[in-house]
Amino acid sequence: MQTIEKFSPGHIKSTGLDDVLLNSYPATTEGKILYYIAVIFSLFQVGIASHLIEINSQLQLSTHVGFLCFLCFPLVAVLKNKQTIFKVAAWALALLSVAVAVYQIVEYEALIIRSGQPTFLDVIFGFIALFVIFSATFVMIGPALPIICGIFLLYCIFGNYLPGILQHRGYDLQQIIEHITYGTEGIYGIPTYVSSTFIFLFILFGSFLERAGVIKLFTDVSLGLVGHKLGGPAKVSIISSSLMGTISGSGVANVVTTGQFTIPLMKKFGYSPAFAGGVESTSSMGGQIMPPVMGAVAFIMAETLEIQYYEVVKAAIIPAILYYLSAFWMVHLEAGRKNLVGLPKDSLPSALQAIKSKWYLIIPLIVLVFLLFNGYTPLYSGTIGLFLTTFLILGTAVAQGFSNNFIRYVFWIFLGIAASGFFQFGNQVVAIILAILILWNLFKTGGRETLLNCRDALAEGAKAALPVGIACSVVGVIIGTLTLTGAASTVAQVIIEIGDKSLFLSLFLTMIMCLILGMGIPTIPNYIITSAVAGPALFELGIPLIVSHMFVFYFGILADLTPPVALACFAAAPIAKESGFKISLQAVRVALAGFLIPYMAVYSPALMLQGYDGENLGLFILSFLYILGKVIIAILFLGAAVIGYMQRNLSAFERIFCATIACFLITALPITDEIAAGLIAIYFLVGWFKKRKKIQSQ
Repeated sequence: MQTIEKFSPGHIKSTGLDDVLLNSYPATTEGKILYYIAVIFSLFQVGIASHLIEINSQLQLSTHVGFLCFLCFPLVAVLKNKQTIFKVAAWALALLSVAVAVYQIVEYEALIIRSGQPTFLDVIFGFIALFVIFSATFVMIGPALPIICGIFLLYCIFGNYLPGILQHRGYDLQQIIEHITYGTEGIYGIPTYVSSTFIFLFILFGSFLERAGVIKLFTDVSLGLVGHKLGGPAKVSIISSSLMGTISGSGVANVVTTGQFTIPLMKKFGYSPAFAGGVESTSSMGGQIMPPVMGAVAFIMAETLEIQYYEVVKAAIIPAILYYLSAFWMVHLEAGRKNLVGLPKDSLPSALQAIKSKWYLIIPLIVLVFLLFNGYTPLYSGTIGLFLTTFLILGTAVAQGFSNNFIRYVFWIFLGIAASGFFQFGNQVVAIILAILILWNLFKTGGRETLLNCRDALAEGAKAALPVGIACSVVGVIIGTLTLTGAASTVAQVIIEIGDKSLFLSLFLTMIMCLILGMGIPTIPNYIITSAVAGPALFELGIPLIVSHMFVFYFGILADLTPPVALACFAAAPIAKESGFKISLQAVRVALAGFLIPYMAVYSPALMLQGYDGENLGLFILSFLYILGKVIIAILFLGAAVIGYMQRNLSAFERIFCATIACFLITALPITDEIAAGLIAIYFLVGWFKKRKKIQSQ
């Protein structure tokens, strides 16, 4: 089983957070068992997505959570090389998770019949389910999220004893357990449903694309485009991470894949270790908001708001581009300030040549985008994307065995025509093509290695899905508490009262909530918690629902960059050989110009392509272009204020002046734009006089 020990995005030192999963499956007997369990888990999820396996949704969710916990405990124990006693305990917890899943499957119909009147055994298994989920979260993610969920659970139990607006009417323990562990607004709610369908499938999709060689393609294109420019290595990091984000949607995954190349490269060409790590962390986190394959939050958002996935993509695309534009601008300024040259152009690969030689690798991504923007569901689109990627990997191995190019062309044309039969005849066509390609590779020279590579992708995909799936499950405790007690309405009312006096203050408090939660928990639960509380409140203040959710999502991403605990920065720490805290300070510095984007989108929803009612298209386009121009100019001047450079080193007064311009552009008040325009004119006029004076003195 040497294939298990192949390179994965995890051959770096653990940071002590949830990145133990970045290590490969060990080549021990226990490691092999867990490896095949992961493969079975992935095949089960593919079967669900492609409708080869048809089961009730509730049974699907309980099986999904059972698989997650069953794999989680022993895998972490093995990867951390725990002592035997801990491994025994891990397997015991794994078996408990299986027992919970089996109980729910066996008792499914009976549980429906006795809804509202749980038996003693129902309550016992409910307790076990909570214990297992909390334990899995602690093991996988750390203590912060279980503590937060535990506080909500305690509030659910004892909230009737609290004073004032925090008090609820009180609920007995049986009612609480049933609501959270058996209902559709608890552990098995929307986040878990999304995890068991869209999220898992797209994680697998990214895993297979990585195996196909997409990472190298993205890196080569980035190097060829900007590697030779001023600050080239840092710009390579931004472009490669944004491209990687289109298939990954995971900030930490981006850090440990592209970062292993870009961070040492940046250090070599003069960037400090902290700044190099900060650039990579900032760039990688943007992958979660970068269409077409965004982070798991995007799928949860679409399901929660009951909108098409492409609507989320539409709202995210401009902020995502602006996010990367702001980061690109910041590293450009830093490179200009320190005069950091790029790489020798003759030593870099050609972007055009890289695309010409490997263009076919992005076919699944192109098809995926086409389907998403033509009304197909993410599940359907992702399934096709995954199958196409598999055909690509297996087909490439087959085509390499042909000595004649003409035969290769015929093979690919025939395979493409056969694959298109999926739209007409469904899964049977896919199954037949897969069977043929698998058998062909099984008996061809080098084909078995390709099959093992695909098997590795299944195992790595399941492993990568663990923290996401477990986080989606445990936040069901919070959702269950909010729906049962009505606490969300109470907090929302407070935000509304503040917003009636100052919308900006409400937005600022929402941002602070996101950043504080992000100190200890990943983006997914951060978004779910904050949006459940603040989303409805912001909507009541007149903000479109998708804009308010994107506001929360955006700052949930930035929360992984803000000190003292910045998950993405701590993932970059061992690569940069610098402390995660120092990296986070630089990451905030790089990302700071991007902080203004969601605020300006709230005041002008056209920035998220919202507000068009089907009439007055020209007026909408003008509104969009106006706010887009404002944001870009604000980014330029705020970036200059933070870095202290724009064509020349800026004095302290000039930096304050630039920051003032940005603030006036952000502020949506009468004549503030006009004042900003006047200040911009003054800035460039003074700069022109300084330049002229310098020339005259020479």
